[in-house]
Formats: sequence, C-alpha cells, structure tokens
Amino acid sequence: MNYLDVTIDKLKSKQNVFLTGGAGVGKTTITNKIIELYEQDAKKVAKLASTGMAATLIGGQTLHSFLDLGISSSLDELEKNGKFEIKKKIKKLISSMDLVVIDEISMVSDELFEMIRLRLDQADFQGSLLVVGDFLQLPPVVRGCGEVRFAFESNAWDEFEFFRIELTHIYRTDDRPFIELLHHIRFGFIDEEIHNNLNEYIKPLANDLSEFTFLFGRNDSAIKHNTAQLSFIDNELYIKEAHIIKHLKSAKDIEIQRFMNDARIEKDLALKINAPVLFTRNSWNYFNGQRGVVVNIDDDFVYVQKNDAKIVKLERVAQNKTIWKEKTIDGKKEMVEENIFSVYQYPIKLAFAITIHKSQGMSIEDLIIQTNEIFAPSQFYVALSRSSNPKRLNLIAPSKQWYELAFVNQKALEFVKKGS
Repeated sequence: MNYLDVTIDKLKSKQNVFLTGGAGVGKTTITNKIIELYEQDAKKVAKLASTGMAATLIGGQTLHSFLDLGISSSLDELEKNGKFEIKKKIKKLISSMDLVVIDEISMVSDELFEMIRLRLDQADFQGSLLVVGDFLQLPPVVRGCGEVRFAFESNAWDEFEFFRIELTHIYRTDDRPFIELLHHIRFGFIDEEIHNNLNEYIKPLANDLSEFTFLFGRNDSAIKHNTAQLSFIDNELYIKEAHIIKHLKSAKDIEIQRFMNDARIEKDLALKINAPVLFTRNSWNYFNGQRGVVVNIDDDFVYVQKNDAKIVKLERVAQNKTIWKEKTIDGKKEMVEENIFSVYQYPIKLAFAITIHKSQGMSIEDLIIQTNEIFAPSQFYVALSRSSNPKRLNLIAPSKQWYELAFVNQKALEFVKKGS
C-alpha cells in the first residue's frame, strides 16, 4: 500500500486522518511530504504540536499559540481567562487553512483536544485534520498528581471520525530479532525470554566512551557528560555562536531563547577538532542522529567526517520562527506565513550524550542507555527505538527489574490494541 497516496486522497476528500505506528516507521517523513505537497499546490497548512520542541520538528507553532488559547489547559480555564470567544483575526486565520496538522498527538490531553475542536467549530473550519503520533510513546504532561487523559478520551475524538492509517515497517534497523524485541517493549510485554534478551545488551563499557552516545533521562546528566568528555580532548576549544536575525521588531529575546531550546540549537556551540558530533536534522548528505567527527574548523565552516569517511563541509543553517499574517497580495487580502526571526547555527551537537526527549526523530548507531534515568511510561521504548544498530547498543544494568522500566499507560495500551 502506498501510505502517502492513501493519506493524501483521504485528506483531499475532506476525511480526517489519524496517522500512527511505532517509532522509526516514517511518520515524520510522510507528514513532511504531505505538508510539502499541499504547500506546492499553494494550499495553506497549519503545522501544530502541543510542545515547542515537537512544533519545531515540523517547522510549525504550538497549538496554544496558533489557536490563541493563552495559558488555558481546559474549556473552563478558557472561559475564566476571557478567551472562550474567538477573535475575528483567529477565526479568519483558521478558516483560511486547507489542512491542520497536529504532530505528537500522544502528548495532547483530552481537554486540550476539546479546545481544538471548539476553535475549529468557531471558525467554521472546512479543511481536513491530520493527527500524527503513537499513543504508546510520550504521554501528555500532567500538572501535579493529576490523572493522564489522552486526546482519544475526549468526546471530540469520535466526532472527527478519523480514518486510521497505521505504518508498520521499521526503517531504522533491519535486525529482525531487535524489531521483535521493540514490538514487545512498545506494548510493555516482558517474559523470561525478553528479560534474558535485554540482559544480553548489558556489556562491559568500552574504555573510550567517546565512541558512543549516552542517552540520559535528565538534561543535567547529558550536559555534565558532554562537558567532561570534551575536556579530555587536548585540542583548542572553539565556540561557535548562533547568529540571530530579527525580521520583526516585536521578536523578544526570551522567545528566541525558548525557540532555540525547543529546536535543539546551541546558543554557544562548543567544539574541538576530533570531537564526535551528531547531526540534528536531515539533509541530502546526512541524517538526524548520524554520527561524525570534527576534522577541521575555520571562521565560516565546520568540516565533519562521517563513518563512511566522506567529509561534509557545514555552514550555519537557518531555522525560522514564523507567524501567520494578513497581507494584501495583488489587491487581495490573504494569509501568509512570515518569519518573526531566524537563528543560524551549525546543525550538529556533541555526540557524547543527549537526553531521550531531545533525541526525538534520531537514528543513533552507537548507543549507551542510562536505564536508571527512565521514569515515565513508554520512555524505555522511546530510548531503545533510537538504536539503528543493535550490535552497537549497550544498556547500563538497571537498579529495577526490566518489567518496571518497560511500563506503559494501560488506557493507551487498550486504545492501540483495539485499533490494531
């Protein structure tokens, strides 16, 4: 089945689509292709996600920003905050869209999904809705000790009557036993055979840890490990500062800083010759998570040698924060996407360590997972699924049992099984 064609056909016939599947099956690739095809056709696409980081991965905005929800997390709060009624300009904006894409739908709560439905109704939205994600990955963030409630638990979910498309072929690795293992971990299933299989990945660590990327659950652990490992390289330290261009005077420094954190852009990128790095985006000659070594640095370029011995000459690339604005084009008022600011930085980061959260979308070959920093449902699955070469995968011996690490949210499990 050509999933791209099927998805496009459904969306163009005004059918809403839920595009799902486990990690590494190409959800992001298909989503980006759909966006590209729509935009080539001069159609307007709202590219949205519940978190800043997920939004930057598809070059879009947060749901709260686009739909003008302020800081509200429910319909009640929307009313209390005086934002229940839709503003004219927001109504115009939403109604002008041909397609609304919501990525990482697993992180959208039931109450946020109700607010999305409200805004689309208020704007009399006539386009199609594409929601993308895997409910057996990262769940919605909950304040305090509240119960996790997913988008599929809202009344709105059934009202959208999604056509469900599930991708199943894993592109990240072709190691069949590992693919089977990932499948079981995704569903939180651990028996004696899987327990023993996971134990096989507990190996003595290499003396030279610089060959591997450590995957941590906590940001401070990743920063500490990167700093320590970089200090062992006895070469000159280069600091490559991000270049920022404000296209609109209204661009605030705090907003730029937040965008850089979300987009995994280093404000001051610390590098040395011989330092291992990971590429943080896809291009024709490298991919997100691919490893290389810095072989030369000059004023304008960083030269990175990949594992295949090919050298990539890198320059700073732009990532843009955009906003929709009404403009008069050829005497006609139209909504256009305009840059608020652009951040130029080399698309690499030190490869010694990264957090599970920031490894989103990456395929990493040489991986060590710090299992003792796994604390959230499905986090262990997300970490394991980053591995593109299981032969180069190491697991730090956990202080808990494997079944305590590979836990999933039961409601999400039942929902996914029901649809399979």
